[in-house]
Amino acid sequence: MATKKSPPTLTHPWRSVTDIRDALGRAREFGEQHARQLGELKGRVESRRKELDATLSDLLPAQRMQVVSRAVGGLRADLKRNSLDNRVARLRNLDALRREVTDARAHYNSPVMMLMREGLGGERRSRLMQQIEHSGDVELASLAALAVSAKDRELAAVLVSRVNRIPHGERPFSPQELADRIVGDEYRAVQAAILEVEDIAERAMIEDRAFETGRNPGERTIGLALRARDRAELGVADDALDTLADQEN
Repeated sequence: MATKKSPPTLTHPWRSVTDIRDALGRAREFGEQHARQLGELKGRVESRRKELDATLSDLLPAQRMQVVSRAVGGLRADLKRNSLDNRVARLRNLDALRREVTDARAHYNSPVMMLMREGLGGERRSRLMQQIEHSGDVELASLAALAVSAKDRELAAVLVSRVNRIPHGERPFSPQELADRIVGDEYRAVQAAILEVEDIAERAMIEDRAFETGRNPGERTIGLALRARDRAELGVADDALDTLADQEN
């Protein structure tokens, strides 16, 4: 899956994995509340429609349709008006969460970007950088295998930094592959969470608009289906972000 990357910038605020996990939790809660409210409102409209259809069964179909449509339309208008403030507030909260995680994507563009933050400014990372500065290809490749085996993120970060200075065709290992083996699961979990928050916010807005207009959302749901496909392709477990956030803390 090709994930859209945010352009480099100095203005995107930092969001940790825990921050993204918390934003996802709030988005799920708001999304469930919104879907439940819309379901209840639409249920009232449908119940009223069935009640009128049964009550007016002695009228001609055209007459019954006209009376039912007028009555149901009036009920829908009342429900829309009375629920508007609550629905708008929830949609605004969802949009704020969507913008928050979308901004955070700039800090999670790739496993390499994420790995390079590991141990930054730390004493051990500085020592490792000095120790491998003049290492040859065989030693660098051996250390990369050790980093993967030991899940040593600092060593992996130093190796990626070192190998990135070597011409592409002469590198003893792929920095991207090493980064993926070390932090790839975290990268995919974060991407899946961002996609899910965006999906929840967009779905709520589409369904709210459908309730307002009384029309089927139709093609508007295509984007939701495509995003759901992208999330499925990441192959991330539902509790993956919880586990990573616990490790972060």
